[in-house]
Amino acid sequence: MEALKQKILEEGKGIGKDIVKVDMFLNHRIDTKLLFAMGEAWAEEFRDEKPDLVLTVEASGIAMAVAAAHALGDLPVVFAKKSNTAVLTSETVQAGVYSFTHKTQNIIRIERRYLPEGSRVLIIDDFLADGQAVNGMMNLCEQQKAQVVGVGIAIEKGFQPGGQQLRDAGVHVKSLAIVDRIENGKIVLRPDGD
Repeated sequence: MEALKQKILEEGKGIGKDIVKVDMFLNHRIDTKLLFAMGEAWAEEFRDEKPDLVLTVEASGIAMAVAAAHALGDLPVVFAKKSNTAVLTSETVQAGVYSFTHKTQNIIRIERRYLPEGSRVLIIDDFLADGQAVNGMMNLCEQQKAQVVGVGIAIEKGFQPGGQQLRDAGVHVKSLAIVDRIENGKIVLRPDGD
């Protein structure tokens, strides 16, 4: 997606060899025009998969999931919670997920009734690196006998194995931008997308 790629090149920063800092427009401060254009791009890619709902994990994926769900005809959005709360019932599915960014192990959880058996699920997230978050969400779907019909990612770190592993497993993945590498603080994008 050209608008996202341009924004990454103009405003993104590479930290070390593996951190892509884009929080000034993607997940701390959000460029809403870009956000809704991203939602339209995912809707175009996945409309024929006929998803029933959009699934993400809190918190940075929520805005993107809402944009995609809206573009797909105002589907419901479900987000996996990273912490147990007083309002969650004991009727949950859960999976362990390691956060590359925060270097912590999280247990993500969803109340079973929000992810009905047989649902056609589109997963949306901001980043794909090792694939931990996506695999965790796919695990939740598997526990509920829901079908993952696709995975939409804003920025894939192409130098990490998550995206290729998902594609090799036959998952329909659409990354709007793929980072090939980071060189001296500069983000280098893969020229041909995914």
